[in-house]
Amino acid sequence: MSRRTTLAGLAGSCHPEPVVAVTAITTALAVAAGLGVRSLVVLAAILAGQLSIGWGNDYLDRDRDRVALRTDKPLANAAVSSLLVRRASAIALALCLPLSLALGWRAGAAHLAGVTAGWTYNLAAKATVLSPLPYVVAFGLIPSVVTLATPGHSFAPGWATAGGALLGASAHFTNTLPDLELDALAGIRGLPHRLGAYFSLRVAVVLLAGACGVLAFGPRGGLGVTAGVLLALAVAAIAGIVVAASRADGSRNAFRLTVLTAVLAVGLLVLRGNQLS
Repeated sequence: MSRRTTLAGLAGSCHPEPVVAVTAITTALAVAAGLGVRSLVVLAAILAGQLSIGWGNDYLDRDRDRVALRTDKPLANAAVSSLLVRRASAIALALCLPLSLALGWRAGAAHLAGVTAGWTYNLAAKATVLSPLPYVVAFGLIPSVVTLATPGHSFAPGWATAGGALLGASAHFTNTLPDLELDALAGIRGLPHRLGAYFSLRVAVVLLAGACGVLAFGPRGGLGVTAGVLLALAVAAIAGIVVAASRADGSRNAFRLTVLTAVLAVGLLVLRGNQLS
């Protein structure tokens, strides 16, 4: 196995999309909140935590993924060794501790609590009816990781925590939708799998609508032009989801619009970053 193939397999087994998304969102919040150069520490801490969770997830699921013939999983098709992924996850987790505490013990504790929630998902909650709960906890804590790292050391306002939690829950349902059948073959029975694609999509839309509403109207002051445009686009996307989901062949378009709505909701959260503290 070539080094390039090994590196590609290692990158593919860390769940790169959510790793990049969560790291980028939190770093953007830190910049918006005025953390300045310390935003780089936020970036490093979040990246280490997300990598540990992503690699840990694929390592723990390797046997189930092989049974389900998950060709999209590097560990299932032997594109990377289990030992390497396990070591990478352990190293990332070890780095996560000092990097988190470099933000201060309060922000560090909040971030490590979020990482613990991610590992709880990997180890136990993933295949249970409580599968959304770790997402709610981890995403709900993201704004507070930023605000606790600022000089005021305060928890994020309620609207930011609620918005993050709703985004986290919706992310779980949205992220699971394309893999419901393959996950079921692997023996995973989280809440989206028990509800099925039809209801999971609708739950995701309701959660996203709630997140957009909280993030748009929760902070003090008016919406502003940019936030107003993002909210209008989100409302239009949600309407499109409702129309697409009502059609027999519209599930793919409904999923795409759900992802778009999630992006717009994240935009609202980042836009409100300067009102976190």
